[in-house]
Amino acid sequence: MLMLLPPSEGKTPATAGVPVDPSSLWLPSLTAARTRVLKKLVALCARGSERSIADSLAVLGLSVGQRDEIARNAALLQSPAGPASEIYTGVLYEALNPGDLSAEARTWIEDSAVVFSGLWGAVRLGDRIPAYRCSVGVTLPAVGGLTAYWKKALRPALDQAAAGTPVLDLRSGAYAAMWAPAENAAVVKVLHERIVDGVARRSVVSHFNKATKGRLVRALATDAAAPDSVDELVTALRDLKFTVEERPGPAGRARQLEVIVTEL
Repeated sequence: MLMLLPPSEGKTPATAGVPVDPSSLWLPSLTAARTRVLKKLVALCARGSERSIADSLAVLGLSVGQRDEIARNAALLQSPAGPASEIYTGVLYEALNPGDLSAEARTWIEDSAVVFSGLWGAVRLGDRIPAYRCSVGVTLPAVGGLTAYWKKALRPALDQAAAGTPVLDLRSGAYAAMWAPAENAAVVKVLHERIVDGVARRSVVSHFNKATKGRLVRALATDAAAPDSVDELVTALRDLKFTVEERPGPAGRARQLEVIVTEL
């Protein structure tokens, strides 16, 4: 199966290791597309004047207090690279906690999880990358909007990678727009259910949504789940004590699953 994950804004830089080699990342057919974005991002951030730095902050949607991210991007071609599972350290990845899994579960995740990225397109958690700052919502000079850029580049490669296997989509909206699986796929939404005046009410909670998705991936990895279809995937999640409900959706689109939680 494939599990589609968002990246995290929070990243922990590698302290040692050779710089990234775009050709070594998953789906090497994307090497040219990755290299183009990487070089344009570095060129944007390598400009040293105050006016240029302000422009780079604006392009990347960063605040003045985040100008260190500009310097980090400028050094990407020389920065140490580490496993993506150690670089991404946001809420989802803290809950997943891949470093605390057994060797078998880590192998399962590295074979199943795909992280979508404004810089790399899509990578495996075992791929070696540097820490960076570049969301998919960025419009990069000489490249254009990264969502449209990656949507065109990713489709043939991911259509082939997903053929014949169920796809579990745990991405946020911006990253979900990069590629849309259709057949044998399910999109997950996490809802918090609470009782208000005797009535059950459900709502989306951003932080807990990410944490629940991390725990969900961890549970599947620990169980070494191997579903051949979305129906088998739903059964696996329910066997792991997740409350899963399905909502009707358009024909020919990914199925809509809701994971219901009652405690934050």
